[in-house]
Amino acid sequence: MSAPPYPEVTLPQLMLRAAAEDPGRVAMRAKDCGIWKPLTWQAYRDRVEAFALGLLELGVKPGETVAVLGGNRPEVLVADLAAQSLGGAGAVLFPESLPDEIAYIADHCDATILVVEDQEQADKIESVRARLGKLRHVVYWEPRGMDTYDPEVFLPFELVEERGRQRRDQDPATFERLVASGKPDDLAILLYTSGTTGLPKGAMISHRNALAGIANLFAADPVAAHYERLAFLPLAWAGERFFSTAGHALVRYTLNFAEKPETLRGDIREIGPHHLLGAPRMWEDYLSSVEVRMAEATWLKRAMYRWAQPAGQRRADRLYRGGSPSLGERVRLAVADRLVFRPLRDHLGLLRAERVYSGGAALGPDVMRWFHALGVPLKQVYGSTEVGVTVCHQSRIKPDTMGEPAPGVEVRIAEGGEIQTRAESVFLGYLKNPEATEAVFDGKWCRSGDEGHFDSDGHLVVVDRTKNVSQLSGGTRFSPTFLENKLKFSPYVKEAVAFGDGRDRVVALLNIDAETVGKWAEGRRIPYTTYTDLSQRPQVLELILGEVAKVNADLPEPLRVARFAVLHKELDADDEEMTRTRKVRRSLVAERYSFIVDGLYSGESRLEVDTEVTYRDGRRARIRTSITLVDAPDIAPALTRAGA
Repeated sequence: MSAPPYPEVTLPQLMLRAAAEDPGRVAMRAKDCGIWKPLTWQAYRDRVEAFALGLLELGVKPGETVAVLGGNRPEVLVADLAAQSLGGAGAVLFPESLPDEIAYIADHCDATILVVEDQEQADKIESVRARLGKLRHVVYWEPRGMDTYDPEVFLPFELVEERGRQRRDQDPATFERLVASGKPDDLAILLYTSGTTGLPKGAMISHRNALAGIANLFAADPVAAHYERLAFLPLAWAGERFFSTAGHALVRYTLNFAEKPETLRGDIREIGPHHLLGAPRMWEDYLSSVEVRMAEATWLKRAMYRWAQPAGQRRADRLYRGGSPSLGERVRLAVADRLVFRPLRDHLGLLRAERVYSGGAALGPDVMRWFHALGVPLKQVYGSTEVGVTVCHQSRIKPDTMGEPAPGVEVRIAEGGEIQTRAESVFLGYLKNPEATEAVFDGKWCRSGDEGHFDSDGHLVVVDRTKNVSQLSGGTRFSPTFLENKLKFSPYVKEAVAFGDGRDRVVALLNIDAETVGKWAEGRRIPYTTYTDLSQRPQVLELILGEVAKVNADLPEPLRVARFAVLHKELDADDEEMTRTRKVRRSLVAERYSFIVDGLYSGESRLEVDTEVTYRDGRRARIRTSITLVDAPDIAPALTRAGA
């Protein structure tokens, strides 16, 4: 399909246009103390103007970078657009970032201003401020606990806005003059990659790149101005940033910010969004929570849920393969929807969902099928920080593919099977890293580092990261991610890392889901104290063995998980075992837990563990325990024990 038209504007220019044409329309809402507080497009524009001019008053020069550290709130987007209005770029960091991570990124992008949410984030900055020679001011928007900081360095967000309004009163044309000077190919956004293979790289995104990426997707899957959108993924993540900046200004749907992570489920239900983007972990958690609640429900509710499932699964099959339901199937599905599926969608906050995406990593086909059976139009989107969304499902959904290239995007399979992309959305390059920039391009094609192929319908099948694709000693090739997604379909398994490259069989390291397994244990009066204790309980290991057996039953014999270990701790970004976007750093996990993997292959049944963990406040502690290595040689008995 041909490329859609791209507006020849910058993001601030598009925001000004929205404010001029729809001044009283609600641009966004933020929940505070249980109340949704609206912000119109005119008020949004005024806040961006005030903060941009306030930055000038603080000595920020046009073209400088402003870094932002905090949860999803309007202030993040205000600061981001203010920096762009001055011809600079916004660099949003993950709020869970540790001080060393913050110091690296803030120094790397030469941030002169750091905008933070609260005292917790300010403490992190204070601990590394001596290493940030270019940093002049830290601006905060939550004042509680901030009165002990140096007032010459740490400034309230409102104070910066007030200084900006005073400057506006002196010269009302300054802001619009600055915005008008911007060009579509100027640098707008710095997105730092997840760093699965090393230090994060700063991907430079122009206004044209961001708008082209969103326009391409919306040409394939249109959205409407009346849509309500909940923005809850970190704005440091490419997908959320593009939807909440470029997509927001382009279509003018309403953004909604949840009060805090703990209230997210309830906030989603209150808003009932039409448009939602989630990472695979979110959709897996939804499935797990429903399955656990159903297991604890009355016998009548369980019976109704099980009765409705076949009707939902046939609905999913028709979505994938086409065809019309018989009269009997239509009646059964209508009853199932009325009694089971619609109440479930309402409970999940997905009753009005029309454009629902999973991105950032592969989502297991089993999880997609469950949502489609429920009647939720969940789609996978494929892309990267460097190119935005490139592939999506359009006229037909196939759960084992990523869909077709979006309009305006060319995708090819290069020699060796690598997926490569050419489009207006392809980024400018990596900041201060010409070597990495040169390596990521093959002429005008951007390398993905993923291996894949097109099926007979022109849908892209992503096998895995090229570096992850493995081969058993017997010659069988396999994707660890595929196996891991099947394992994570279980409500009791939170993370899985499969191994087998160059070996004669597959083994896995697993994390249990502490909440669901904890409830399961409590229901059976199994005592436990900590995650470590729970993970090694014999009854829990038997439970997980049954879940592994279910996966093995659907796999060819060479790819079945022969042995596994339930880790004594959760894989954690603070321990650098995962990225902030919840991607496993496979090489680090393989190195750190090599003694467990070796034990699985050597036939050992128990191992002593002595390891260090890092807490969110930077404190470290040691865990000393023993873990059990479990054989999964015979599928049938384990399935029987699991009640399958």
